[in-house]
Formats: sequence, structure tokens, C-alpha cells
Amino acid sequence: MNITILTVGKLKEKYFIQGIGEYAKRLGPYAKVTIIEVPDEKAPENLSAAEVEQVKQAEGERLLKKLPANAYVIALAIKGKQMPSEDFAEKIRELATYGHSDIAFIIGGSNGLSDEVLSRADFQLSFSKFTFPHQLMRLILIEQIYRAFKIMRGEPYHK
Repeated sequence: MNITILTVGKLKEKYFIQGIGEYAKRLGPYAKVTIIEVPDEKAPENLSAAEVEQVKQAEGERLLKKLPANAYVIALAIKGKQMPSEDFAEKIRELATYGHSDIAFIIGGSNGLSDEVLSRADFQLSFSKFTFPHQLMRLILIEQIYRAFKIMRGEPYHK
């Protein structure tokens, strides 16, 4: 299985880089993981609603250009479906069973994802009603992908 994590912005914090690297390494026996970063749109702190949409639009265009052509696309979105880890594992198992060997997860920037990206998504997933920094979401996502593979294979994993 090929898994792409497509995300806005460059990761700078060493502790996030190390954590993500560790889970990417652990995923090696189960899947090929590729992380693609697109530049975030430079903008001032206080944006109008129209400016926020412009930022999301620009970042969204960058994301869509990097999206693998035949991938099943899962967008991380606050309004997406929430599920326990076991259901997430089942979702990945079903995708693999029905011919989706390429899965792309999209994490937006600090303003979220554009409507075009959300429309392109085959599925919208939410990890919580909480808002998380998008850098932290990379780590949470890759850990949950790893957990899903452990669950699918019936292998032990800490609770």
C-alpha cells in the first residue's frame, strides 16, 4: 500500500520531525509512506473572511497539484466523520480490499482546506472537535495510520 501525507507548511520543530520519522520507520513493513509539503501562503495574522478564503484557495491549488492521480483522498476536516481507531483500521482495510492501494491524506494549513480540496476528497475525517496545530496533526495522523496497520494484522499495540 502507498500512503501519501500531503500537507501545508514546512515542519520545523525537531520533536515533531523525530516523532513522525519514528512512525514512518515503523510503517515500513506495512506501507510505503511519502510526506509531501507544499508552501503555506504568507499572510498577516488578522485576515478578513475574504482574505482567509484567498489563502485557502492558494494553498488548495498547491495541494491539488501534488495529489497522486489515482489516490483515494481523505481530507482531515473539522466537520469530517469521527471514528474510533478500530473503525479507521477497518476503513483502510476496506480500501485495500476494493482496489485502493494508494491513499492520500490531506492536512490543510492553519486556515483549513479550500472548498475545492474538500470537494476532491473521497472522504472527510475528523480526529476531534478540538482544533489542533496542523504540525501536530501530522504526528497524530501517522501514529493512527501505524495503529491501524497493527489492528488490521492483529498485532499488539499499547492502549
